[in-house]
Amino acid sequence: MGEETKTVFSVLKAARDYLESRDIHEARRSCELIMAFLLKCKPLDLYFKLDDVLDARSTSAMRRATKRLSEHEPVQYILGEWDFMDHAFKVDARALIPRPETEQLVQLVLECEALWSEPEPFVLDIGTGTGCIAICLALAKPGARILGIDVSHDALELAAENATRHAVLDRLAFSDQELNELVEPGSVSAVVANLPYIPEEDYRALPAHILEHEPELALNGGPEGLRVMASVVEESGLVLKDGGHLFLEMDHRQGAPVTALCTQAGFTDITILPDYAGQDRFIRARMVDPES
Repeated sequence: MGEETKTVFSVLKAARDYLESRDIHEARRSCELIMAFLLKCKPLDLYFKLDDVLDARSTSAMRRATKRLSEHEPVQYILGEWDFMDHAFKVDARALIPRPETEQLVQLVLECEALWSEPEPFVLDIGTGTGCIAICLALAKPGARILGIDVSHDALELAAENATRHAVLDRLAFSDQELNELVEPGSVSAVVANLPYIPEEDYRALPAHILEHEPELALNGGPEGLRVMASVVEESGLVLKDGGHLFLEMDHRQGAPVTALCTQAGFTDITILPDYAGQDRFIRARMVDPES
């Protein structure tokens, strides 16, 4: 990217060519997202600005961002924020970048009429990460009590920053304590969890922008991808009240084993649901006391 690259178009092209020559993931899209951020416009509006002269400060910032992209750093971390459910969340290497599939998980929870018919539902978000699930639920359902749990202190700090950013810190809490230390048995209305579910062999084969930058703790689910899932399903069966709900995101190949885990833990009404790509992605289940 030489000194002659002064227009938006020429700077974008130089950055894209540089990254594509190094086989960087989604080079063009990443460059456009960064340029739109620098110009404070939407990515689609860039096409009306291609002939604009880029000032020296923005050109320098684009160079620095391109260097970071060339080292496989995710564009979301470079931008410092990412949209989830139409809300902007601070993102960095402390937690997993929110994915579109997880928006569907939140939508499944929000569409559960039986849950929200309770006067003050108590919802646990296990593996809260950026806090995006817990915060979106708090924004949509002000009457709920919500607790986000994560084993990573760094992730919990980021989640608290996001809760402050969205002015909901007074309506939810975060903790790194064990589930059985936090809540009484039979006291929770719903558990929602996007856990590390990628089988270890698949995790090791992930592209560099994920493997080298996003936290392994949030992705690697062990040999079968079920190491964390198994314990969370079991513990959820103990803390959920009669009629309580479980919502899980999973690998598209895990429908049968996760269904088996839920059945063993006492769940009924177990349903596997697809993501937008048509792949099995979610488990919805209910804890019903056989004595009731």
